[in-house]
Amino acid sequence: MKVSLTLLCLFEGFLQATAQSAGQTSEFHLGGDYLIGGLFNIHYVATAHFQRPQAIDCSSKLFILPNYRRFQLMRFSVEEINNSTVLLPNISLGYQMFDHCSDIHSFPGLFKLLSVKDSIRPLEEGSMRLPNVIGVVGPFTSTHALTVAPIFMSNLFPMVSYGCSGSVFSRKNLYPSFLRTVHPNKDVINAIVGIIQNFSWRWVAFLNSDDDFGKDGLEQFKARIEESDICLAYYKSINHDTDYSQVFKQLEEQNIKVIVVFAPKVYAEAVIESAVQLNVTNKVWIADDGWSLNKKLPNMEGIQNIGTVLGVAQPVVTIPGFTDFIYSATSQRVHGGDTEQEMFCNQKCSCSNVSVKSLLRADPSFSFPVYAAVYAIAHALHNTLRCGSGTCHRNITVYPQMILEELKKSNFTLLNQAVQFDENGDPKFGSLSIVFWNHSGEAEEVGFYHFQQSTHLSINKTKIKWFTNGEVPTALCSSECPAGYAKKPNGIHKCCFSCEICKTKTYINITENPFRCISCKDTEWSAEGSTSCTPRLLEYVLFTDSGAMLTMVLEGLLLGLIVSVSAVFAINYNTPVVRSAGGPICFLNLGCLSLCSISVFFYFGVPTPAFCVLRYLPFILFYTVCLSCFVVRSFQIVCIFKISAQIPNIHIWWVKYHGQWLLISAAFVFQAVSITISFSCDPPSPYNETSWYPEQIILSCNLNIQASICSLLLLLSLCCLCFIFSYMAKDLPKNYNEAKAITFCLLLLTCTWVIFITEYMLYRGKYIQIFNALAVLSSLYSFLLWYFLPKCYIIIFQPSRNTQQYFQGLIQNYTKTISQ
Repeated sequence: MKVSLTLLCLFEGFLQATAQSAGQTSEFHLGGDYLIGGLFNIHYVATAHFQRPQAIDCSSKLFILPNYRRFQLMRFSVEEINNSTVLLPNISLGYQMFDHCSDIHSFPGLFKLLSVKDSIRPLEEGSMRLPNVIGVVGPFTSTHALTVAPIFMSNLFPMVSYGCSGSVFSRKNLYPSFLRTVHPNKDVINAIVGIIQNFSWRWVAFLNSDDDFGKDGLEQFKARIEESDICLAYYKSINHDTDYSQVFKQLEEQNIKVIVVFAPKVYAEAVIESAVQLNVTNKVWIADDGWSLNKKLPNMEGIQNIGTVLGVAQPVVTIPGFTDFIYSATSQRVHGGDTEQEMFCNQKCSCSNVSVKSLLRADPSFSFPVYAAVYAIAHALHNTLRCGSGTCHRNITVYPQMILEELKKSNFTLLNQAVQFDENGDPKFGSLSIVFWNHSGEAEEVGFYHFQQSTHLSINKTKIKWFTNGEVPTALCSSECPAGYAKKPNGIHKCCFSCEICKTKTYINITENPFRCISCKDTEWSAEGSTSCTPRLLEYVLFTDSGAMLTMVLEGLLLGLIVSVSAVFAINYNTPVVRSAGGPICFLNLGCLSLCSISVFFYFGVPTPAFCVLRYLPFILFYTVCLSCFVVRSFQIVCIFKISAQIPNIHIWWVKYHGQWLLISAAFVFQAVSITISFSCDPPSPYNETSWYPEQIILSCNLNIQASICSLLLLLSLCCLCFIFSYMAKDLPKNYNEAKAITFCLLLLTCTWVIFITEYMLYRGKYIQIFNALAVLSSLYSFLLWYFLPKCYIIIFQPSRNTQQYFQGLIQNYTKTISQ
């Protein structure tokens, strides 16, 4: 702030000296009751050189016709307001305008606007001053505004810009008295991104001017596409020293077809002219609103070769009466001769050679924003003076801060548009046009981007004539993957990728994440290259299944045979065959076989926790008793025929202490305790087999082998003992075949479970439950058929072999054989 005040003091003397040079009427000045300032860069300074302190002479620099057109539009707007009987009646508006061609050398004009009676003094606390003007229209560019706005902001001097679109100006803590009648860069960028998305372009370049306007546009573009599927393949800040041949070479190397040029008219013309000269072809160019309505480039020779030019533009609004004003103003200048005198620094145009036709054909962009800016200040003054009923209160002292407050509350209709500002000073009115440079050299309107309520983009694609003979050009780093394929990134850009097919049990959802194959749930499956998952079929064996019914028939037959054998044994309980088979142990064995068979019924139907427990518990517990009974019987055979002859005490002890019952009881108790512990820690539970068949879920029961290892080892140990004892009796009398029968039963038992385990390793379908039930039945049938039924056969059909004399004869013959 101190620096600004010092500058004000330094220029005080300069202003007082130059103010005396006012002469004849100038386009830059019009007297009135209240003055509006205007900043228009009619000329353009390419590069600033600091050789010595001086105010630059704008009239000697590059002339910009569209900006001169906007300058004339402000003059017309003030004249139209002065001719109005409704707005500011009996009040005359004037203007003080300057050619603001440089952002760092055009300060004299600013100080003139801020001066009070051509004098600038440092602000004194509590003092209120009345500067020459009540508000300023302009400047045009963001860079110019950034340098001059802080000076006006210091005492809330209202500025209404017709072209500054930098995002920073929406920050009211920095620019409290800044308003604008053009939409900020964010809205223009949104429209540009909307065009890109509308045509499904993904691989684009962004060329921006190396100034505040271009840099802000680049940042807005990056932020806007961050969450989209658009990739910024290349971006470059351009200036007067840019090597465009190198730029276009890099664009070709990366196969970029869509180029956004976000830069003022001078830079944009340099880009397009270079593209024509360097024979850059088959591109899509997207223009911002600063050069999309350019009148020079569309008619340039060779412009058709560069491709298709689309753009975002300020809607062309016809200002009634402006054409007549231009003819009148030009006629006055011609008839009056070149009598225009310089009233102040940069208030000279040297525009006498500008024709009416060329001025009216100039780029009409930002015409309505200029028009609206002037009218906004006029309406603010109208409300400040409490005008109404054809008169205004002239006795009201108007301070710039009062105009600012009314500007913020603006709400008036201008050319059928309701002019209002939001809390950031940005316009709440207007829209953007989408234009296409046709073959006639005109910017043809092909769509709109509306802001009211919700943004909406509409494009009439039939009006666009593409360089690709009617087909919309593609702009992709990599072609889209087929359905069922996921993208695998190549490099840093998400638009560059290879395609990998999603494997089985996975799928791709491109709307959620096109770069990752998603695993299906356990209850779902998918084939290779799927875009969704399908529920798996629940598979289990029904009780009505033919295999289940056959198993249950065999189970019923088994129970019937057990009952029959038990009856035969009970009737012939005191016969030698029954007593040699084990006597009372036989009935325990048969009873346990029948209890084991109960588990077969629980292999069918939907597995439940109770079903799973009953599937394993009866078989493991009672089959343990069965095996211990056969261990006892095989041991007794060996003991009688072999061990007792060598160690008589063993047999005596065995008989005296009922060793057979002790062994059976011990095995039963150990197994019961073991099962209780293991099933309490990890009981058998329903289990979904999902790994073998991707399209099915096999409902089964899970038995934790590690938790049940003690129970299984006991069964295995009993089998081994039984086999050892029965094998030791292999050389017993030929007709005394109990040991051989037990050995054969064990071999069948072993083969049964080896076959089942092998099949279980190769097949896990639903019918494995039937095979498991059959394995259980086979284990039971092996003892029933090959141990008990032969004895029933002897009892019923060979009663001669079921006598005491027959058994004693076998033993005597074996004893004689051993003694020899």
